[in-house]
Amino acid sequence: MDWIYISKLKEYAGKDVEIRGWLRRKRSSGKIHFLFLRDGTGFVQGIVEKSSVPEEVFNLAKKLKMESSIIVRGTVREEERAPGGVEILVKEIEIIHVPEKEFPINKPDHGIDFLMDHRHLWLRTQRQFHILKARHEIIKAIRDFYNEREFVLVDTPIFTGSIGESAGNLFELDYFDYGKAYLAQTGQLYLEAACMALGKVYNLGPTFRAEKSKTRRHLIEFWMNEAEVAYYQHEDNIRLQEELVSYVVQKTLENAGEHLRALGRDTSKLEKVVAPFPRITYTDAIKLLQKKGFNVSWGDDIGGDEETAIAEEFDKPVIVERYPRKMKAFYMQPDPENPDVVLCDDMLAPEGYGEIIGASERIWQKEVLIQRIKEFDLDVNSYDWYLDLREFGTVPHSGFGMGVERVVAWICGLEHVREAIPFARTLYRIHP
Repeated sequence: MDWIYISKLKEYAGKDVEIRGWLRRKRSSGKIHFLFLRDGTGFVQGIVEKSSVPEEVFNLAKKLKMESSIIVRGTVREEERAPGGVEILVKEIEIIHVPEKEFPINKPDHGIDFLMDHRHLWLRTQRQFHILKARHEIIKAIRDFYNEREFVLVDTPIFTGSIGESAGNLFELDYFDYGKAYLAQTGQLYLEAACMALGKVYNLGPTFRAEKSKTRRHLIEFWMNEAEVAYYQHEDNIRLQEELVSYVVQKTLENAGEHLRALGRDTSKLEKVVAPFPRITYTDAIKLLQKKGFNVSWGDDIGGDEETAIAEEFDKPVIVERYPRKMKAFYMQPDPENPDVVLCDDMLAPEGYGEIIGASERIWQKEVLIQRIKEFDLDVNSYDWYLDLREFGTVPHSGFGMGVERVVAWICGLEHVREAIPFARTLYRIHP
């Protein structure tokens, strides 16, 4: 009898198979036990009929508790009403382990703190299964996008001595005799170096922000996808972002549509996410917000509520471009037509999910970059290698960073990014 994963059971209708997994829950009606099983690839119902199995098998089913680990052998039967279109007529049960305690995640009304305290067990529930399967497909789509376009993966360091954006939200540590080092908030500076060697590069890995934020969009540790391309300018950069997001959304619909629908996601909204996207300037965004009653002026930051108000005007992601230079990071290229703004953009997801991409054309002239580093009161000596890139064969180049958890939250329709990553690190949580 072959060991078969639940996701493949439909191919074995009418055949005897073996399933190795866990008992999600159990329902009994006297002469029948209904075992709801999972194995990490899917879910299936096993039926144990007293009249069809030895008494010892029926009694084994009776003693099972939630999250017992078991091996089940039986016949696959087609059943249109069942998840996956099949069920198992159980013939044998082999018990691997029966918990002594009741499984803690056994009620529909557990509070979020309780669930996060038991995140290691909460992952086993059906909702979390569908979220993490969708996350897997989203990350796969990101990698496929770059691979199909001949980008080169460059793994950027997690320890860094160079500040990429703002020193105020960095985790600082002592790095042996070197002095201060930081947990990376971006791998961008290193990707800039790599694109001068390899042309088109990307990364995908953890980044860290020491922000004391408790919003539904923020994590302390999150995964970032960044890309950098030599000779790309502002318009090239925006086009690449549009292509990436369109590709990821459509591929996720194709490969994880069943998981999104199981989460209750209205996938018709995602079907509209096809490039090109609408765009407005920061200046026009401020005017729009003022019309909507927000007390904002040119030069003010655009926060979460403001992002939502802008995005609700569109049914696709919207690109807000050309922010004031004083608001943005030191490395962003000033607009030659208006030096008060920089050639940058933020992509805002619809439905209130906020910024999913931050991007810019980079300063490629050495003297301009030195001036900007000084404007930000940063140590020029810490950027000696970064300035070297402008010394030897400098060229215009552009790139962006996309927050993976925000993309997962948007595509899955989640209320909070803490469910978009297996083990969330938030302001008050580092356990488990």
